[in-house]
Parts: sequence; C-alpha cells; structure tokens
Amino acid sequence: MSFRKKNVVVGTSAASQAAAPRAENVPIPGVRPSPHDSRPTTSTGTTSLDNLLAGHAGLPLGTSLLIGEHGTTDFAGVLLRYYAAEGLVQGHHVHVLGSYEGWKAELPGLSTDAKSPSKSEAPAGEKMKIAWRYETMGAPRTRDVPQRQGPNGTASASMFCHSFDLTKRLAPGDIKGQISFHPSMSPPSLTARSKDTASPFKTFIGDLASKLANSQPATIHRVIVPGMLSPTGYAGPSSQPEEVLQFLHALRALLRQHPAQLTALITLPLTLFPRSTGLTRWMEILSDGVLELVPLQSNSVHAPPPTSSKSDSKSSSEEQVQGMLKVHTLPVFDEKGGGSSEAHAAREDQSFSLSRSRGLVIKPFSLPPVLDDEPERKSAEIGKASMEF
Repeated sequence: MSFRKKNVVVGTSAASQAAAPRAENVPIPGVRPSPHDSRPTTSTGTTSLDNLLAGHAGLPLGTSLLIGEHGTTDFAGVLLRYYAAEGLVQGHHVHVLGSYEGWKAELPGLSTDAKSPSKSEAPAGEKMKIAWRYETMGAPRTRDVPQRQGPNGTASASMFCHSFDLTKRLAPGDIKGQISFHPSMSPPSLTARSKDTASPFKTFIGDLASKLANSQPATIHRVIVPGMLSPTGYAGPSSQPEEVLQFLHALRALLRQHPAQLTALITLPLTLFPRSTGLTRWMEILSDGVLELVPLQSNSVHAPPPTSSKSDSKSSSEEQVQGMLKVHTLPVFDEKGGGSSEAHAAREDQSFSLSRSRGLVIKPFSLPPVLDDEPERKSAEIGKASMEF
C-alpha cells in the first residue's frame, strides 16, 4: 500500500517546493493602512493634521487637500514644507509646481531632540493601578497600526511621521526620494519670447502622467502646488479660470487612476480669491479636502498666563494660539461617504500654533479661564471716586 504526503502538488517533489521562494507583502515606507477602513494612507509631516483627517490618521492615497489662508502670513507654506520633507525622507517622489529649485533649501531638517523615557514615564511598578484608563487622556486620537513581521521574525521599524525642526535644513544624507520642480513662469530674459508658450498646468500634468505610468507600483508620488494663482507665480493665460479648472479636473482624474500612488496638497491665497467667488468654490468642489486658515492679529493672540520658571514660559510662548482653522471638507472613502465619527468632531472650532520643535500644532480651541479681577475692579472704582469733585 503506497502512501502520499499531503499538500504536495502531483508531479513536483517536496524539495522543489521548499526551495521555491514565497511571495511576501513588503510594506511601503511611509504608507500604512487606515485604522478606520484599512485604505493606504501617508503622513503629511504634521501629526496634528494627520489626526484631523476623518479618522484615517493620515492623508489617504488618491486624495487631494486644498488649504486656503487669509492675510499675508505663510502658515500654509509651512505645512507644504513639512509635507515635502516627509516625502523626501520616506523615499517618495515629490513634484512641485510653481517654484524653483531654491525652494528645496527651505525644507526643515530632522529634529535631533531625543525623548528619554526615564524622564517622561514612570516605571511600570510605580504607576497607580486605578488610573490605568486615564494614561492616554490628552494624547492624539490615533490608533497604532501593528507592524508587520519580516522574514526573520523582526518587526519592520519604519517611522510613519518624522519630527522636524524649523531652525534646521534638510541634510542631503537624509533625502531618500526625488524632487522635481516645474516653474509656472519662465525666468525674465531680454530676448523676445513666443506668445504661443505651453501652459504650465498642461506641461505639469503631462509630465506627471508619464512618470506615474513609468514608475513602479510601490513608488509614492506627492504633488505640491504652493500659492495657486498667486500674482508672483502665475500671469497671463495661466491665471485664467478655465486653465485652473482644467488642471484640477486632470489632477483629480490622475488621483482616481492611481489611488495607491498619488496624493496632492494645494494652497490658495484667500485674500485675493475669497470663498464667495465662483472660481474658489469650484476649486473646493474639485478637491477632496478643504481647510481654511485664519491667522489672528498680534494684539489678539491668546497666550497662557505667565509662569515663574523659564522653561515653562518658553513652552507657553510656543503654545500660544496664532490662528483659527476651519474644516469645510475632509477626505472620505468615496463620494458617497465613508468618514468616521471623528470627522464631525473636527468640524468644531480648531486653533493652531507654530513652534520651532513641534511645528504647526492643531488642537481644539478653548477660551482661557476667567480670573478673579475683583481687586482690580475695586481699585479702579476707588480711583474713579477720588477723581470726582
């Protein structure tokens, strides 16, 4: 009676099957599944902005984000630089429209501040057992995605969102990806130029489509458009509404054709193009996410009450509210919905502050506590009574 080993294909030997390599799902650097619906997401370089995007804990691949800003500040430009620096560190391909190569020198460098666990956390045996459920209160509302095990049993330690320092510049040794620039205006020259020049939007879309078609499926591409329709970068036919809307239509089509490779971040000066105009409204409709930054004036900035120690005063000065953030639209699974309940919480009043080490921090806005001003009121009444005759 003959016996045959199970799970062996007829016509092949067990030794040949053992020698055959197994196909493993290798994780892509800088990409992890969403804790809400497991769709691939990538980090914007700002942790607080990742926590704001409809519970995905990052920017979902295949979506775009439009950030409008009032005034003459450049908080939206800081978000773009963090987004570009995160992509270069992760090994992604960054495409910049409307800027020259000098913009690369403005990217923030990696932070070297090492957090020692001995100072921030107490030993496990000294923690109060009754307060175990309150340890995560006040922390960002994110859910950690378990790391995948490698072939040798070790976890793939790839950081999803890095920490950057605005006072430093990104070192060439930290750059693992590629960056390409597509200026929206040609440099001034004394020679006469032809009037039939190609639109920068169409040239950019054609180059992006060719690179997406010729790149590997595991290559992630990031599109950055700083200061859309700004007079310093767009002039002539490129500033016409039909050119802008056709560009956004084509970019949206590429995002849908490559839902696992492409993301886009666009900024818009709302002082020149307010949300009440039809062009801005159509730009918001063609974008998956819409945020609005409203910087506060210097005399109306709310800062925490002063403290005695220098370290506390430095941290409080970095956490002062510098503006308000309004969430109009968040990237969801599809046009029919798919965002989590955290999307409704993000519609509440949000504030932001910019610091050197923590970058741009977005958090819910809350009014300062009402202090006891009774002594000051009484002294003011006494001074007023003494002045009356």
